[in-house]
Amino acid sequence: MVEAALGGAPSQPALSPAAPVDFYFDYSSPFAYLAIMRAGELGPQVRWRPILLGGLFRTLGTPDVPLFVQSPEKRRHTMQDLDRQAARAGLPFHFPARFPMRTVLPLRVTLAAGSPPPLVRALATAMWAEDRDISDPAVVAAIADSLGLDGAALVAAAETPALKQALVAATAEAEAAGVFGVPTFVVHTRERGPQLYWGADRLTLAMAAAGGDGSAM
Repeated sequence: MVEAALGGAPSQPALSPAAPVDFYFDYSSPFAYLAIMRAGELGPQVRWRPILLGGLFRTLGTPDVPLFVQSPEKRRHTMQDLDRQAARAGLPFHFPARFPMRTVLPLRVTLAAGSPPPLVRALATAMWAEDRDISDPAVVAAIADSLGLDGAALVAAAETPALKQALVAATAEAEAAGVFGVPTFVVHTRERGPQLYWGADRLTLAMAAAGGDGSAM
């Protein structure tokens, strides 16, 4: 972004990721939205891992909404940085009128559907580009229906004990893997084992590590 501001055109490395990557996300994070829309660049071996960020934060003792405890100066910078990253990626971005939003339902629906990337991207876009209320069962069902899924069945499944426990378990697994925020990429390299990368702006490093670039590990 600095090069672009100076009038340059930074080159994009040609990378061929191969190592398995766990991609942890929650729809509640604007930075996770930016990563969700680009996570496909990690290749078909990426495993989409929805987790409940609020639950993880409570376990770790982190404020539920870190943005709210930032200084005014840092909050202004965070909002500007979101706009910059979205513009750089060519993504529509509009901070939603409802924030923070309860994302338990769309996360459980995602798990119930098997975490298909098109559904993940559609739900993230609905919140962060279209200002739709994805805590509303009717909205979530309609989004799933638009992708050829059975929205009503998925919403119903999200209320079952099995899916409730599945989200709890997924969040606990993320904590065990060292995840402390989203988006997080855990690249399972042969050379050094799992390598954790946090933040939408670390996607290129995660791709390099997945492709075997030791300098990114």
